Amino acid sequence: MSRFAFVARLAAFAFGACTAGSLGAQAYPSKPVKIVVPFAASGAVDIIARLLGQKVSESWGQPIVIDNRAGAGGNIGAEMVAKSAPDGYTYLMHTQAFAVNISLQKDQSYHPVRDFSPLMLLASTSGVLEVTPSLPVNNVKELIALAKAQPGKLSYASSGIGSSSHLNVELFKDLVGIEVTHVPYKVISQSMNDLMSGQVQIYIAPITSQISYIKSGKVRPLAVSGARRSPVLPDIPTMQEAGVSGYEAVTWYGMYAPAGLPREILARTHSEFSRALRTDDVKERFAKLGLDIAASSSEHLAKYLQEEMAKWAGVIRKTGISAK
Repeated sequence: MSRFAFVARLAAFAFGACTAGSLGAQAYPSKPVKIVVPFAASGAVDIIARLLGQKVSESWGQPIVIDNRAGAGGNIGAEMVAKSAPDGYTYLMHTQAFAVNISLQKDQSYHPVRDFSPLMLLASTSGVLEVTPSLPVNNVKELIALAKAQPGKLSYASSGIGSSSHLNVELFKDLVGIEVTHVPYKVISQSMNDLMSGQVQIYIAPITSQISYIKSGKVRPLAVSGARRSPVLPDIPTMQEAGVSGYEAVTWYGMYAPAGLPREILARTHSEFSRALRTDDVKERFAKLGLDIAASSSEHLAKYLQEEMAKWAGVIRKTGISAK
């Protein structure tokens, strides 16, 4: 073979490889895509996944299947995704528990940084500090004074050890120097029944789950946990406005792929979900749920995940919380 013929053949091979790679990227996705939700159906993560999944499915022309894999505080579903191929056909949607569990559950088999490619921060929502209506307090300052006057006598509900409703009150306790008793619940409806009846007195829960109770007067909101007031509760101050310096805690929702996802697939998926988040009907639905749309870059989520891991690791270490 002449040198000219060899070079020509090599050039043709290189062109063919590049074209095949380009066509492969353009063809994605060529089959159904799965989003693993590591919690039961009908919760906030499930609602977000199904709403966005439907939008992106219409654009891609491929089904997006929502796979609920509940258990172990979200670890069962996350572990499944960590072990999946990084080919763009399996994703994970998770809450801030993704950043918490690494400190709370020492024996988990995956690491949220090492084993995942962050895609984007989708949305967030503040929690709301609320009390039973029979408690004689109307603001955070009065709640702190009452708790200090009766150390350990007031109690607070949570949805379980290490849950956001648990950690958010522990952070509050630490910052203001009060002692209130933790009462974990396995069934959230029971915790709300006990809060409304006065069996427990305090709760910090995502606004998304509390709007109907607040608007009907069944619980009394004192402050929201985020850095800004919530559009759905504009008259309720933030914790910092109420005098709790340094307090900020939100429920947030991120999307991830197994580590090693090709950049061109990450970029396309990010673009499609960002577009879906900005459609009018999605924005309207999120607003009604009290969700603030983020649609961040993958780099922002990577940095935010690290910050949240460090923040809650400190709270867990200081309070001695253990999932065991």
